[in-house]
Amino acid sequence: MYFRIIGNDILKNKMITLVTMIFVAAAAMLVSLAAILTINLSGALDTLMTKSKTPHFLQMHSGEIDHARLTSFAEQNSNVDEFQVIEFLNIDGSEIILGENSLVDSVQDNGFSTQSEQFDYLLDLDGNIINVSEGELYVPISYMRDNITKVGDKAVISGQEFVVAGFLRDSQMNSTLSASKRFLVSENDYEKMKNLGSIEHLIEFRLKDLSALGEFETAYAAAELEANGPTVTYTLFKMMNALSDGMMIAVILFVSALVVAITFICIRFTLLSKMEDDYHEIGVMKAIGLRISDIKRIYLVKYVAIATVGSVLGFGLSILFKGILLENIRLYMGEAENSSFAILFGIIGILLVLFSILLYVNGVLKHFRKISVVEAIRFGTSQEKSSGAKRFCLNRNWLFNTNIFLGIKDVLTRKKLYATMLAVLVVSSFIIIVPQNLYNTISSKSFTKYMGIGDYDMRIDIQQTPNISEKTDEILKEISNDRAISNYAALTTKIFKAKMEDGTEENLKVELGDHSAFPIAYSEGKAPVQENEIALSSINADELNKKIGERITLVIEGEEKDFSVSGIYSDITNGGKTAKAVFTDKSADIMWSIIIAELSDTSMVDNKTSEYSSKFGYAKISNVDEFVTQTFGSTIRSVETASYAAVAVSLIITVLITLLFMKLLIAKDRTSIAAMKALGFTKSDIRIQYMSRSVFVLIIGIVLGTLLANTLGELLAGAIISSFGADSFKFTVNPLSAYLLCPLMMVCAVLIATIGGTSGAGKIKISENIKG
Repeated sequence: MYFRIIGNDILKNKMITLVTMIFVAAAAMLVSLAAILTINLSGALDTLMTKSKTPHFLQMHSGEIDHARLTSFAEQNSNVDEFQVIEFLNIDGSEIILGENSLVDSVQDNGFSTQSEQFDYLLDLDGNIINVSEGELYVPISYMRDNITKVGDKAVISGQEFVVAGFLRDSQMNSTLSASKRFLVSENDYEKMKNLGSIEHLIEFRLKDLSALGEFETAYAAAELEANGPTVTYTLFKMMNALSDGMMIAVILFVSALVVAITFICIRFTLLSKMEDDYHEIGVMKAIGLRISDIKRIYLVKYVAIATVGSVLGFGLSILFKGILLENIRLYMGEAENSSFAILFGIIGILLVLFSILLYVNGVLKHFRKISVVEAIRFGTSQEKSSGAKRFCLNRNWLFNTNIFLGIKDVLTRKKLYATMLAVLVVSSFIIIVPQNLYNTISSKSFTKYMGIGDYDMRIDIQQTPNISEKTDEILKEISNDRAISNYAALTTKIFKAKMEDGTEENLKVELGDHSAFPIAYSEGKAPVQENEIALSSINADELNKKIGERITLVIEGEEKDFSVSGIYSDITNGGKTAKAVFTDKSADIMWSIIIAELSDTSMVDNKTSEYSSKFGYAKISNVDEFVTQTFGSTIRSVETASYAAVAVSLIITVLITLLFMKLLIAKDRTSIAAMKALGFTKSDIRIQYMSRSVFVLIIGIVLGTLLANTLGELLAGAIISSFGADSFKFTVNPLSAYLLCPLMMVCAVLIATIGGTSGAGKIKISENIKG
């Protein structure tokens, strides 16, 4: 009997059943996708780093090294399992031609290495350790993704010819956030190239127990071993590799949580709508003694069927779309060994959605207890008590058309009813605006301020070259006479010993210079101004356990000097472990210098970059816009895709929910619609009233959604961005998109849905709905 009743009901209400099923399927698909992608990302990353045997501790060093001393340290330190030193031959991008493309505009440090003997292996696209032959060149996978070269292309490196034999995965330098990229050549070819560039040493350690990493870092610093370059640890390698796809998954999780919430509201709509349609029949069933549990079972079995079919459909869609979304993960990291578990977790996610829906339906069906038998049989519909809007009278109206006025008055009179639609529209506008604002923020030039870089046009790096100080002065002299440059600053990085509370010492990279010229965003405090002030990157502040105003002691020229922590900032450069100060020092060796400049005419940046590159071949000259594109490009594209998908999802939600809500209202307002018809209101009059209701609620929803997006949304986006290493965060809003185009699209969607949802109002007959 139940199945016959349910089957007839589904056939009678095809559209409502279909819309509800679509929402359930969308919620199930997004939750399943988020679970599948998370497990695949985690598994693929673990597989890549396990097969590659990624170093737990990497110290990059420019200059001479003492192999015997490093070997002795590794042998004597009980935490060390394996140790090696790899050479990384830096060659200027202008000397690298892949196929028909030169890397002259690359902001990366492009270097050449041979295959490692013990660990830190470079893998091919099948996950195997590469055995490279003479004359072959294996290229970083990012250059394949950017269509710069392909297998079989001729490569010319400083005049030497190679054949591109394939592409490599590098667990250290895969990520676009890594400032370096490794090419792989044979040992014989490497020996021939050795004098064509500058050699940087990668001093690598694998530990017996990764939890001893902090202790090992302290021991390495205390031994005063080679440290003229960035220090990177296993945790940071893992974070950089996971970032781009992790951001996409975070956006999907965010949208899926909101879609699940809207699915519940949708189910509430459809249930209430159905209960309105069946109000008289429910009253009759209660009058003849049918138990509430029996009445509930009729509806519950229907929603079990809808939720089950929707969940199965959602799972199928997640399997269909996962290939597209896993493409980047598979390209950069390969297949996950635990990919079968991903499907299992996707099914678990769907089951959670299914059971949550059924529990919610059961809760909504308790409304049956409130239905009065007398009221249901007598009126055939629920009788709402009017409240509010008593002063909002038609005879006092001079501003609006009569139909628009009556529509707005109805919203103000029945606030509780419209609150549900308002909630959905607030969430819908939230779904549109937050991903759009997140995309606009990370794609804007000003975003570099949150990453420890600053807002300027051109960057000049002087590193891995002798006489850095003299060469910096040479470039500064040229810049000071260049009228095209309106502002500039020189920053020099040196290593100092920092005294810990337990008496041990750690290396601290301190950037010296004027930090007020191109300020960065500080999550706490401010830039150092006095000579006794220092600002710490957030990673350093956490590791050193320092807060604003606390003291830190540095050893300078053999003497201990105290500094006050003036600020804490985010930084993605040099492993994220940096500090900033303004004091002068002539004792410590210069690790590198950078000169940053702002042009009076930004259209000249490319020309100036080329001009300075040709004049100063020992320096790396970068257009900052190009730097952002090459560094964050993959992540920006992922978030852009997710933001456009969010717009589409939100508009579909808006249309479907408005459609359902209008059907609920039409079912509920049958008597009042019949009365208006009897008074002479036409079908178009009634439609305008309902359209004005929808638009009025939408306007309030957009305003509230925008406020929520710029407050709570900014906090949520900040939590996602913090995975970048950016602690401080403010939205960069595109007013045209956020405040005009998106609201306009929502208004159009609501109007179309209202017209469709109120089409049944014209079929309501006066004789059947007004009883004498």
